Amino acid sequence: MKRVYMDHAAATPVRKQVIEAMLPYFDEDFGNPSAVYDIGSKIREVIEEQRGSVARLIGAESDEIIFTSSGAEANNLAIKGVALAWQKKGKHIIVSAIEHHSVINSARFLERMDFEVTFLPVDKHGLVDPERLSSAITPETILVSIMHANNEIGTIEPISELSAICRERGVIFHTDAVATVGNIPVDVNELDVDLLSISGASLGAPKGIGALYFRDNLRLMPLIHGGIQERGRRGGTENVPGIVGLGKASELAEKELPDKVSRVQELRDLLIAGVHERIEQIRYTGHPEKRLPGHASFCIAAIEGEALLFMLNQEGIYANTGSACASKALKISPVLVAIGIPPDLAQGSIVFTMSSSNNLEEIEYVLEKLPLAVDKLRSLSPVWRRKRAS
Repeated sequence: MKRVYMDHAAATPVRKQVIEAMLPYFDEDFGNPSAVYDIGSKIREVIEEQRGSVARLIGAESDEIIFTSSGAEANNLAIKGVALAWQKKGKHIIVSAIEHHSVINSARFLERMDFEVTFLPVDKHGLVDPERLSSAITPETILVSIMHANNEIGTIEPISELSAICRERGVIFHTDAVATVGNIPVDVNELDVDLLSISGASLGAPKGIGALYFRDNLRLMPLIHGGIQERGRRGGTENVPGIVGLGKASELAEKELPDKVSRVQELRDLLIAGVHERIEQIRYTGHPEKRLPGHASFCIAAIEGEALLFMLNQEGIYANTGSACASKALKISPVLVAIGIPPDLAQGSIVFTMSSSNNLEEIEYVLEKLPLAVDKLRSLSPVWRRKRAS
């Protein structure tokens, strides 16, 4: 059976070059980076080299990178670390309504610690209005967190415009860039952000590694207390193979990004056009232009997204209904609710996320099998029969 993987927002395959780079650090160069003898110092040098590779990918300096276990941990460290370190200045935080669960739940946690949190609404495309952000900032505001792009609807936010507002008001700005780093050009200086989160699982590196960019020795309370690792901002022996993997993946992404963007955008546009041509009563979600190049998301009337995924799975097609961290909850997506999608239509959500490993033949295969699966589900749906009869 043919296999077509179009769920790269959930996880990417680890590149062969990345695996090869990691292998020596499991058994040959296995030393603890904190050891004072030469085996340890050699590993410390390797870690710093990888820190430089990650920094170059986003236009940062090496000493502005903290290695974490994931993008979710990076988000937690950014939100909680800033809040706890700056709470004497103020206890008000602003996040958008469509943030990843690691940001939303970090904010909810802080609410229980007497912080005030504003969940900023978005428009029908998922965009944050800069004027609305400006109006929400108060003298007590210490942090704003707006994701660079949403992995469920693909919309890219106007981060540089939003961060400029915060810079003028003396407010720290964080962006969750898990969906963008490695998929579009990302430069922390152009975005003018104070903190930025990265995930290796979205970048062709192994799961279990991520990073947080933080500007100019920004004061940050550690979440994991231990030794002096990561200059005291994250205790615990470093995941050396994972760090090497993230460094190599960053190096590859920096070289390949221009060709990747144009290639996946072409595939995305062909998929979108084909879906609209072959399936009626379908809504394209997210911004039509300001979106990730390999991202196509739809809500299909009178079907259930989970059932559609199972049918596509039987044909060797792998997609998603939204955030990989939420799909098992079997609840209507809060992102789709936030952009005004009616609950009955939101249940028919499907998301395709492509990478440079995908090709035209796979797009044609999806366009062959997807309409058949939709027709099959609709033939069993009383909702669809009522729609056709009305």
